[in-house]
Amino acid sequence: MSKKIDRQALLTAVESCTGLTESQRADLHQLLTETPKYGLVWEDTPEEVYEELKEEIPVMNEDRSKAIVNGNEYPNHVIIEGDNLHALTDLCYTHAGKIDVIYIDPPYNTGNKDFVYNDSFVDRDNGFRHSMWLSFMDKRLRLLSELISDDGTLFISIDENEHAPLKMLCDEILGEENFVCDLIWQSTPGSNTGTDIKTVTESVLMYSKRRSEEHINSKPIDDAKKYKNQDNHLAERGPYVTNKLDRRMTGSHYSEALNYAITMPDGTQLYPGGETFRQDHWNWRWSQQKVEWGIANDFLLFSKKKDKWAIYFKQYLNVDNNNKPIERSIPYQNLILEDSMSSARGTKEVMDIFNSKKFDYPKPLALIKYIIRMVSKPNSIIFDAFAGSGTTLHATMELNKEDGGHRQCILVTNNENKICEEVTYPRNKKVIEGYDTPKGEHVEGLHDNNLRYFKMDSVSRIPSMRNRRKLAAHMVDMLRIKHNIYTRKNQIGSYTIDTATMRYYEDNGRRLLVIMMPTEIYGVVEAIKALPPLDEKINVYVYSDGPYAYDDDFAAVADRVNVIALPGPMLKTFHRIAPEMKDVQVAEPDRELTEGEADDTSKDFNDGEE
Repeated sequence: MSKKIDRQALLTAVESCTGLTESQRADLHQLLTETPKYGLVWEDTPEEVYEELKEEIPVMNEDRSKAIVNGNEYPNHVIIEGDNLHALTDLCYTHAGKIDVIYIDPPYNTGNKDFVYNDSFVDRDNGFRHSMWLSFMDKRLRLLSELISDDGTLFISIDENEHAPLKMLCDEILGEENFVCDLIWQSTPGSNTGTDIKTVTESVLMYSKRRSEEHINSKPIDDAKKYKNQDNHLAERGPYVTNKLDRRMTGSHYSEALNYAITMPDGTQLYPGGETFRQDHWNWRWSQQKVEWGIANDFLLFSKKKDKWAIYFKQYLNVDNNNKPIERSIPYQNLILEDSMSSARGTKEVMDIFNSKKFDYPKPLALIKYIIRMVSKPNSIIFDAFAGSGTTLHATMELNKEDGGHRQCILVTNNENKICEEVTYPRNKKVIEGYDTPKGEHVEGLHDNNLRYFKMDSVSRIPSMRNRRKLAAHMVDMLRIKHNIYTRKNQIGSYTIDTATMRYYEDNGRRLLVIMMPTEIYGVVEAIKALPPLDEKINVYVYSDGPYAYDDDFAAVADRVNVIALPGPMLKTFHRIAPEMKDVQVAEPDRELTEGEADDTSKDFNDGEE
């Protein structure tokens, strides 16, 4: 049993102790007055990509050679090649509070070379590996928590190696009150050999942003398992199951009004409980008026066995017991036991696409569809920061096809061993365009989708006007992701865009305008004035050396535009979540750009669509 510490006595001793500096005395006082906290303790481990944030600001550039565009009306899915810590830093600006479903499959830290830290594998013999893994996850989970919408959900795949510390870390970052459940799925079939206990399951921890606001769907009923009976003359109602119309009641649940006789086809009077006389504590589920309606509309079934009558009501799949159309469903459960969700199925799915084992242990498509279907809406944004083989995007596109949804998916994965270029992107390209399996079977493409491919880049953090303009120029692609607008236009109305100083994009009534030179504002304002009525305001970003976005210059069209300074808001977000800049870096003196530097900035602004 641990000894109880008398903190007040120790504080008194510290105050009277000689030989302590004021700084030491203050530190000891703080240690003794801090409220003890239950939770994880680990040492924050330096991480190369985290250290890079002290010197550079991450940005994204689109590789337009990889774009797959089938129509402006289709969802724009995004693959981001780069370290997820850097990508998450940018997404905290573009998508804070906008992601409805986050699924991640981080390294399980098994010690079998599945977890890379600072470009080296952390093996099982490294006693510090759990602390390193927690340091790695902590940084990313804190950023992920900023992305979740108020009614959104986070799912994290994990096994027993780090399950306990991950649960505690999530409780600390997301709040224990927002824990929903631990989904257990059978990833491996059982074994009939050996004497050790075989682990055949993995977990998916499920957290909401705000438990009280979380959106959880019901699970559609599989009619093949339960709804087997069919009325051929009432096919529109679908198959049905039968339930007894009577039931035994207790206490205050018993109702005299529901204890009455119903006339059977042979004239017999039947009371609830299956007797020809009235019994206490038995009720019909339906009122007399509802029973008459049920008989007239073929919702009741009379059955006689061994000279005893019974009454059943029909529960149809496609209508309720008032004959109104419904979609019957049941609650999801946290235990998942389905053959289609085994790890072996995930491997086969990848092999069917590539005709080779391109990726180890991909998650099965059915599992990710199960997870997304559980909480998503038809227009949800889905995000995966550890995309691997790209199953999450594949699952999103299949769900859209099944229910007519317009879900958008964003993936992030690094390009270690060229996984992004040779697995994640090609897999989903094939899914969109169609492919042939190793058996020669053709799988039709999911053509109603667009796919964009971005690569992480960076701009120096050293404060200077040149770096500020360089950042603004590189932010154009980031803004396209933020507003989900990709189609470039050369004109606003009759006004021709000067591509050296402006960019303009328009998709399905959504508009994005980036202005690098404020001298262009007057002509733009006049063009916006002449536009017909707009469905949505134009998002206008104007380069500014400070927080002022030239709002006054847009006063004449204030009802048609959202004016934002560039790159100020993005920098504000970055400085809030990124580490402090290295002390060795100093600001460059502000000065006019040389002609060569101006050309470089223009080159940065050139987005490859010239």
